[in-house]
Amino acid sequence: MAITDETSGTGVSRRGFLSRVGATGGAGAMFATMGALGLAPSAEAATRAPFQPPRASDFRLRGRGAAKVAVLGAGVAGLATAYELGKAGYDVTILEAQDRVGGRNRTLRGGDRLAEMDGATQRIGFGKGTYMNAGPARIAQWMTTMDYCRELGVPLEVFTNSNADAYLFNESAGMKAPVRWRTAKADMYGYISELLAKATDQGALDQRLTAVDKERLLSFLSGFGAIGSKADGFAYKGTDGRRGYSVNPGAADTEGTVLGSVPSLGDVFASGVGRYFSFEFGYSQAMLMFQPVGGMDAIPRALAEAVGQRKIRTGCAVSKITNLAGGVQIEYEQDGRTRTLAADYCVATLPPHVLAKIPHNLGANVQAALGTPVPVSTGKIGLEYRGRWWEDEERIYGGITNTDLDLSTIWYPSSGHHSERGLVVGYYNFGAAADTYARMAHADRLRRALDQGAKIHGDRYRKGLAASASIAWIRQPHIQGGWISWPSRGAEYALLNRPQGNVYFSGDWLSYEIAWQHGSFESARKVVTELHQRVLKS
Repeated sequence: MAITDETSGTGVSRRGFLSRVGATGGAGAMFATMGALGLAPSAEAATRAPFQPPRASDFRLRGRGAAKVAVLGAGVAGLATAYELGKAGYDVTILEAQDRVGGRNRTLRGGDRLAEMDGATQRIGFGKGTYMNAGPARIAQWMTTMDYCRELGVPLEVFTNSNADAYLFNESAGMKAPVRWRTAKADMYGYISELLAKATDQGALDQRLTAVDKERLLSFLSGFGAIGSKADGFAYKGTDGRRGYSVNPGAADTEGTVLGSVPSLGDVFASGVGRYFSFEFGYSQAMLMFQPVGGMDAIPRALAEAVGQRKIRTGCAVSKITNLAGGVQIEYEQDGRTRTLAADYCVATLPPHVLAKIPHNLGANVQAALGTPVPVSTGKIGLEYRGRWWEDEERIYGGITNTDLDLSTIWYPSSGHHSERGLVVGYYNFGAAADTYARMAHADRLRRALDQGAKIHGDRYRKGLAASASIAWIRQPHIQGGWISWPSRGAEYALLNRPQGNVYFSGDWLSYEIAWQHGSFESARKVVTELHQRVLKS
């Protein structure tokens, strides 16, 4: 059959031919055929196109099988890489140093053991059904993670990332008591609106605004800040109920008592609460957000099941990576013995600072690049209470309290409302604050977290505790950090985003969504696309 560039004549046009191939063999087969015709896009261009999973049919025109791939690490990036390559029939083996899959995606439950690098071990005592997502805990609805939850059948529920009835507290600013989000926001927005309305009316913005613009802006500010009219000096008085009520509206004559004692403009600005509001505008933090029902580890468990347990070797710590002319050789330690795995390609998904400690022959530039990112210390503590006092007494149903204390944030559960027990994340902190807690034994972490949390919730915070567990990611074996930070995405970042011989690198640390599973999934898809195209061309 002749293939022509025209749609007429005795031959078949390229477009028509490719359409037939796509109809019978799928997108992957069409992509392979385009490569044979010299029409396939470059690897760089392929990563910008919508992801197309490799398929076994992609190899039919070549009359050959898929390659053998060693994947280092059974975190989300490693599992996703193996899962996607497996769709095309690649012979994939995952080596994982820990005795479980998931990496930093870890959910702690009763009966688990949590060991740290110095040997300190916690036995988790949570009750049945109680869990803490020790690593990732929320998913934005735009993220690729949502697509994998759909594909793998992982049920989701809403994660309450922001709640008007949670608190803000800045002790260093002189605050004596926490303030509700809704109250702080009403005061900040109200006074900003008052100032801007006055400046607009007095002509301070005349060089930027037309008369019509000014009218429209003043109309907007009236509703945005709940401020008075021009006759009232555009004053913010906090009388419309946005700040909350000391007595809630009810039946008959109970119209409700608006929360009084509006602080002065100076006091509102001095409190520093306004710095928290940009959190809600973050692209990765805006509601609605989601979490898997029953724990975030449902994602790696579903991936592992799809990959196949026989392809995952746990308890295998990689000790050497050797790039060869025709493949790779991986040495690893298992049960006290050194073993070897040979493959055509390797995808290394371990954290870069962990990879930097593993001997390899990839060159000084690669070694320097792996040593460039800096691990970030993060930590959490889970506090299981016998009663859900934050709901019963304070009417807080999910959400996050932000503070300038070293516990940073307190998280309230987004599920199990009105049940008997519940788990509060007593701190989720980062950097120096996380380091402070990491240096402590668990009992000391717990004591400090309760003392700090009592500044928000009073003495009730110390009562009714059933169990607790804390994690310091900087002290976790084979991980040693919550995530990494690049000083800059320069030559080192670019180098590790390219294959080094037959070795590829993948992980959230090679994406623009570091610390999110989305970054791991996107990086895995990029590597899978590039590796698959390379194999098709080989």
